Amino acid sequence: MARRKRNTTKQEIIQSAAHYFFTVGYSATSPKLICDELGISTGNLTYYFPTKEHLLAEMVDLCCQFQWQTVKRETQEGYTALMAICLEVLAISSMCEDSEIARDFYISAYTHPLTLEIIRRNDAARAKEVFAEFCPDWGDSDFAEAETLVSGIEYATMMTTGDSAPLEKRIVGALNTIMTIYNVPEETRKLKIEKSLKLNYRNIGRSALNQFKQFVTDKTQDY
Repeated sequence: MARRKRNTTKQEIIQSAAHYFFTVGYSATSPKLICDELGISTGNLTYYFPTKEHLLAEMVDLCCQFQWQTVKRETQEGYTALMAICLEVLAISSMCEDSEIARDFYISAYTHPLTLEIIRRNDAARAKEVFAEFCPDWGDSDFAEAETLVSGIEYATMMTTGDSAPLEKRIVGALNTIMTIYNVPEETRKLKIEKSLKLNYRNIGRSALNQFKQFVTDKTQDY
């Protein structure tokens, strides 16, 4: 039975959306499902979030925060920032391969204009830090333009069909192309890719997904 509340907060809506996004998937989560679970009207929901895409944007923003935190942690553990970015590509590609719910979340995030803009803006800011030594003459517009290409590569790595290449080949292609866009020398690219493939990237993907779910739970409780 739905819980009846007189004052449902924005926080409760986000928490409910996060729960359903990670259990039944973003595509299968309807505004009505969230409203019924919270005991509110559609008008109450749209007061805070005009469309379901705006709820997805909240999750994407949290995902970006999680990625920044993960890169920072991995560099503290001894990885270079460049290697940390490689690990991120590994993790997202692997979790999308193994989890339909994760795949649905990321494909949706890279498909909707509002959320894709969040991803590109976030990744361009991070690329300025990670790839600065390889692109010393680049300005903000150069990194923004590069991210329009990189986001397309990332999407192609996640969006598979029956004719898609195996996961390892897609990872290699994505890493090599992304680093090439940012002028990373060939020898460095080869070393990072070789190091990446020696890791158990499927375990990395599963671990990253669980960590992201916990991160969302913790952050939404602080709203």
